[in-house]
Amino acid sequence: MKRNANIWLNFLCPILALQFYCAVAIADDATDIRTRLQQWTASFNRRDKSGACDLFSKSLVSDVQGQGQAGYETRCATINKALDDPQRTFRYVLDVKEIIVDRTIAVVRLDWTLKIDPGDLISKETGLDVFRKEDDGRWRIIRFIAYSSDSLRFHGRGKLMSQRKQTKRTGGR
Repeated sequence: MKRNANIWLNFLCPILALQFYCAVAIADDATDIRTRLQQWTASFNRRDKSGACDLFSKSLVSDVQGQGQAGYETRCATINKALDDPQRTFRYVLDVKEIIVDRTIAVVRLDWTLKIDPGDLISKETGLDVFRKEDDGRWRIIRFIAYSSDSLRFHGRGKLMSQRKQTKRTGGR
């Protein structure tokens, strides 16, 4: 009887250890992805163009409501143009809804809230990002879709610009 128990323990322990290791690795990857998104937010908000573009893979394909499909070069050029605008300040706030990780691919559901000054404009955007762990070990977005989840509104004084025009200025992120 003891022998059978030892055989089962010898069989089950490695399986349980592997499951524990995989669960920890997935949790670590989800934390890495969340950290990458937080770093992107900080980079964008302090007008760090290279930091803002580093979240995206060179193989990026993205779809933004009102802008259509674009790749890495186009998205980064749009972000750079917005960050170079001395007349406006753009600030993003991140709200991660869910992160699902499977080995080297991850999917993130999230909301972005964008505040634009002057004008005290606020826009909320919902998105779905697909990340891949690239050869350098960093998670980057390879695909994303984004759409406005509410209409642009303003608080205080300032001109209200159209949703399409506003989103175009920031690259839809």
